[in-house]
Amino acid sequence: MIKGHFFEEGKKLKYGMVGGGPGSFIGPVHRAAIAMNGQAQIVAGSFSHNYDLTLKTAKELGISEDRAYRSYEEMAEKESQRDDGIDFVSITVPNYLHYKVAKAFLEKGINIVCEKPLCFTPEEAKELMELASKNDVEFMVTYTYTGYPMVREARNIVLNNTLGCIRLIIAEYPQGWLAEPIEREGQTQASWRTDPKYAGVSNCVGDIGTHIENLAHFITGLEITSLSAKLETFVEGRKLDDNAFILLKYENGASGSYWSSQIAIGNENGLKIRIYGTEGSLEWEQEHPNFLKLSMKGEPLKILSRGNDYLSSEAQRYTRLPSGHPEGYFEAFANLYRSFCNKLFAKKVGEKSDELFPTVVDGARGVKFVHDCVKSSNKGGEWVDASFKFGGDY
Repeated sequence: MIKGHFFEEGKKLKYGMVGGGPGSFIGPVHRAAIAMNGQAQIVAGSFSHNYDLTLKTAKELGISEDRAYRSYEEMAEKESQRDDGIDFVSITVPNYLHYKVAKAFLEKGINIVCEKPLCFTPEEAKELMELASKNDVEFMVTYTYTGYPMVREARNIVLNNTLGCIRLIIAEYPQGWLAEPIEREGQTQASWRTDPKYAGVSNCVGDIGTHIENLAHFITGLEITSLSAKLETFVEGRKLDDNAFILLKYENGASGSYWSSQIAIGNENGLKIRIYGTEGSLEWEQEHPNFLKLSMKGEPLKILSRGNDYLSSEAQRYTRLPSGHPEGYFEAFANLYRSFCNKLFAKKVGEKSDELFPTVVDGARGVKFVHDCVKSSNKGGEWVDASFKFGGDY
């Protein structure tokens, strides 16, 4: 087991969860990821709008009935008043509830982990950022792919200027699971993702395009300055986009091209990013996450493999198994939680921590990105200002 730097044997953080009841995909993923680290235990929850299902889930998880709450509002209120109240809450409800739930816990000064997208509008995102700052709350948004060791290695390579000046960022995220209108057949995940009432202004860009934006920013640190987007809906009668092409310009003059699709038959979870600089390039694929391709000018292609001593200390710190034993989605998720919990442990003892994980700021950047893409597409692909200008201390 990998322990956090500030982890004390026998002491654990306490957490609660909103959402994640029967039928949830992501709730159990969060719980499993947290359990992998042994740093926190679940003690409270409001797992469903159906209180009977909340009670059922609480019983299965060994949570006492008095901490199985009828609503997230009740949970935020009562947990904030307890001497043994939760140290953080994991928010795993559908998109339309993220803002309301996060705000309720922020106002009570409770640390937060929230699924993406952070919320529906840039105005809501700005408010959440300001509340987190005002109430000194740690706020992680689970952009999972930033937890992979080889993504950390890619970031280290770029930030050390190994590739030289970045010229091009080419990234794609094709899936094929929405090639047919399965939302009309009652498929739960499809139903809410394709409904603007529950998903917001975008399906495809909001659901997976934001992962491209976050991954590119995490690895390179570059901010987008302008973009031109074409959002398309190929399945007849669908209300939101299921395919998108996006051209971008970055602050250093680099160009970018993103493609996200959920109607690309034959693709499952094909997130891939390629970064080209003046001295070299790198490539990483989510479906082969343990490897990173590195090409330097005038040299043969190198394939770097997770778990080896030639990697940076950051990549090695995020590695859990010896080389040759594949690590994937759950481990990456657990890595983010480990960093988040390390930060909370450090805060408890008054120490500073340089732990790196996606924050409410990254979530806000993603929300603005989605709205900029929709704005551009609605104007026929017109180039729009996409600068992240939320200001303040961020």
